[in-house]
Amino acid sequence: MATVGRVLSGEGITEYPGKLTPFVTITCIVAAMGGLIFGYDIGISGGVTSMDSFLEKFFRDVYKERILNSPKNQYCKYNSQTLTMFTSSLYLAALVSSLIASTVTRKLGRRPSMLLGGMLFCSGAIINGFATALWMLILGRLLLGFGIGFTNQSVPLYVSEMAPYRYRGGLNFFFQLSITIGILIANVVNYFTSKIKGGWGWRLSLGGAIIPALIITSGSIILPDTPNSMIERGQDPHEEAKIQLRRVRGVEDIEQEFQDLVAASEASKQLKHPWKNLVQRKYRPHLCMAILIPFFQQLTGINVIMFYAPLFFNSIGFESESSLMSAVITGSWNVLATVVSIYGIDRWGRRFLFFMGGIQMLICQAIVAGEIGAKFGVNGMVKDQLPTWYAFVVVLCICNYVGGFAWSWGPLGWLVPSEIFPLEIRSPAQSVNVSVNMFFTFAMAQLFMTMLCHMKFGLFIFFAFWVCVMTLFICFFLPETKGIPIEEMIKVWKNHWYWSRFMTQNDSQIGRLEMREGRRQQVISTVTPSLDVIYEIRTY
Repeated sequence: MATVGRVLSGEGITEYPGKLTPFVTITCIVAAMGGLIFGYDIGISGGVTSMDSFLEKFFRDVYKERILNSPKNQYCKYNSQTLTMFTSSLYLAALVSSLIASTVTRKLGRRPSMLLGGMLFCSGAIINGFATALWMLILGRLLLGFGIGFTNQSVPLYVSEMAPYRYRGGLNFFFQLSITIGILIANVVNYFTSKIKGGWGWRLSLGGAIIPALIITSGSIILPDTPNSMIERGQDPHEEAKIQLRRVRGVEDIEQEFQDLVAASEASKQLKHPWKNLVQRKYRPHLCMAILIPFFQQLTGINVIMFYAPLFFNSIGFESESSLMSAVITGSWNVLATVVSIYGIDRWGRRFLFFMGGIQMLICQAIVAGEIGAKFGVNGMVKDQLPTWYAFVVVLCICNYVGGFAWSWGPLGWLVPSEIFPLEIRSPAQSVNVSVNMFFTFAMAQLFMTMLCHMKFGLFIFFAFWVCVMTLFICFFLPETKGIPIEEMIKVWKNHWYWSRFMTQNDSQIGRLEMREGRRQQVISTVTPSLDVIYEIRTY
């Protein structure tokens, strides 16, 4: 009568029944708000470090160099390793905590990991808001980093597991949307707190991080657990997980998906050492993506632009207030571009967005490099006041560059890794993804001002080169994952021109034929030696 499933290069892809319910939508949006803390921190640090009162209190040498000595070389106005350590120390802590978060997420569930992350971030915000010495600033930043490590580990997994596979891309993009909203809010806060007389506005900026921290903390308390996590943690009997899956999918017929989740869970339990098994040959495609996607994501240069947007605009000749306003404009454009991606991700596919976003960023990087090089040359000397048209073109190019990232590599850098990992390696693989992301975020945040000082406008040519490389990588090595259930993602690797060589062939096949009251149902179940994939194709 009908065949349930699509054909992907000769292999059936099971279509699990399910719909997008208000319950799932609200749940995923609440969880995705964990991105607010990440975004707020990205946006707040650059604005705070551009405030004279903050620099004078904690970074006196930078203040003297910038205000009192009025450096002629614009590229080197903020070249201070101590100053950049204030920003980058957070991501070093996030790297460490993401490794610990893997065990917490796997053994205790996604929600406790989010809760712990929110509480740690809240503590860091309070310490930074009341900081009176540099060591308090660094301690607060470390606690913020621990919080981000836990939330970035658990939130993408939570949303990917809760969302119906047809809408997984759109719902996961709410995490990136939350990040961009957090950046925008931080930029707006910095703009207004910089105007507070008395020079204490930076305390409101740093302490304001407690608000997004309380949102994710309270949200994680009321959120339901994912069926995948309930089964993975061995809740027996599985009836509660089945009830939850039925509630999440909004349909009664969830038996097929439930059995596949149980089978995947059984496979994961047979793997005694998830970290050791992560390096097995059959998981090499997943491990490569977990490393290379966040690596390329940071080498776009996006986070250093978002971290240091006010400092960057100030370095190329903008006045202090104009630089903060330019950061607000950039942040607004970032949010709008992310909204576009939510619409298109499950319609146009991951590869299309990756490719088009890469081209857009490449063009903008080249233009920015040319503009800055023409204006300041190699010596970074400003001969005259910035003309209005120049400022407009620079801001426009930066906005389009940020927009290209916001609807491609920004959200997809979190979505694609979270949806390609099998359950048995999902937590450690996600930890690798977050750790690599945090490591290169730390490295770029720490080195950006030094690189700008020494490479001048060539820094943007450096970023453009890597944008070109990563776009080619996507074209040749990333399969399309749009509309593929998580537990059947193995099939996209088995049918890929390159990664298929790493996927072991099935050693055994188990077939069974069932008859149901005049309806013939053929169910073919294929089981790998480690039971890492079980699927069914039903023909009515």
